Amino acid sequence: MRIVTAAEAVSGITSRQQIYLQCAAATPSVLLDALVARAPELEDVSVVHLHCEGPGPHLAPEMAPHFRHRALFIGPNARRAVAEGRADYIPAFLSDVPRLFDAGLLPLDAVFVNATPPDAHGFCSLGTSVEAMHAAIRSARQVIVQFNTAMPRTLGDSFIHVSQIDLAIECDVPPYEHPVGPIGDVERRIGEYVAELVPDGATLQLGIGAIPAATALALRDKRDLGVHTEMFTDSIVDLVEAGVINGSRKERNRGKLVTAFLMGTKRLYDFVDDNPMVEMRPVDFTNDTHVIRSFSRMVAINSAIEVDLTGQVVADSIGHRLYSGVGGQMDFIRGAGLASEGRAIIALPSMARGGQSRIVASLHEGAGVVTTRAHVRTVVTEWGVAELFGKSMRERAAALIGIAHPDARDTLAAEMRAGHLG
Repeated sequence: MRIVTAAEAVSGITSRQQIYLQCAAATPSVLLDALVARAPELEDVSVVHLHCEGPGPHLAPEMAPHFRHRALFIGPNARRAVAEGRADYIPAFLSDVPRLFDAGLLPLDAVFVNATPPDAHGFCSLGTSVEAMHAAIRSARQVIVQFNTAMPRTLGDSFIHVSQIDLAIECDVPPYEHPVGPIGDVERRIGEYVAELVPDGATLQLGIGAIPAATALALRDKRDLGVHTEMFTDSIVDLVEAGVINGSRKERNRGKLVTAFLMGTKRLYDFVDDNPMVEMRPVDFTNDTHVIRSFSRMVAINSAIEVDLTGQVVADSIGHRLYSGVGGQMDFIRGAGLASEGRAIIALPSMARGGQSRIVASLHEGAGVVTTRAHVRTVVTEWGVAELFGKSMRERAAALIGIAHPDARDTLAAEMRAGHLG
């Protein structure tokens, strides 16, 4: 391993190579900026990553001849590039991403890593994002690391050794912060309905956004909750400090907050720093259906863009427009559905911001089904809870109309009858 400047670290990247970036709050911005500075020298460098925070300079329109992003999950900074055909989308369950690297289906010439400086034993923590990093590091021809003194030292399966590193730079750049926005009345009502479905002793998958934040607020009277999730944010810290989450009744990893990556504010990053309660694990563990179903009271809470009257869930696209990704929804919906007392919940507002119903008779043209009608168990809006498991198509349609916005129910009922569901 050699410690070099950022420019020297990326100087070996050549045209038509493929690199992987660490994701989310751990986006290795110093290395990425140095690579983008070399854009005039490069053509068709493939940049593979999940959602990454920050401006994403490689995604700018003028970078199209130089970099081609291959999105495993489409973050906000990549949506325009994907929509305009300057970036590609690779649909994949989050649990399968490490296999893409290990099997050589996404061969990597280099991986950019954002980790803590090595400790006395030569180990560096991957900090806020473990996700598929171990597989990427194993398979990449070159491992380039930011030794970042501002990265929290997370524990669990979070460590790489200096012997695995080819080049490193030194920096002090805090992980990107992602505060949760305001919680509206709609989200608050949804959170209250979801919380009613969470029993004491449950193990939670709870992500980021207004609905998970509202759900966390409504869980304050619960006891002995645990966490096994692909990611968590400040809301989990609130529940730990309130004594609601202690993991004491988890069937495995008891007492641990198990996650693959973290995204929130400095308060979250300070909380996880050197905290033995937090156990970072790769996504082929956190999102393994076999592991998820081992928690008897697993409660998975996921969102959707639209749900049709048969229960099909669209979560990665708005019509033909790709919006996010498959991610871990199916991993957790299936795992929770198979747990002996599990709950697989899809939670969404009944109306989109433009006033269109998100409970629909037929999916919009081009919309992709992420979670099939056979996998969906429970759907929640601000108008209530629809239980779909074991229900016929007609019964499902009636239940979903019952939680649609009142302004949409008559139209949906007419469309249900026209479609011979009622």
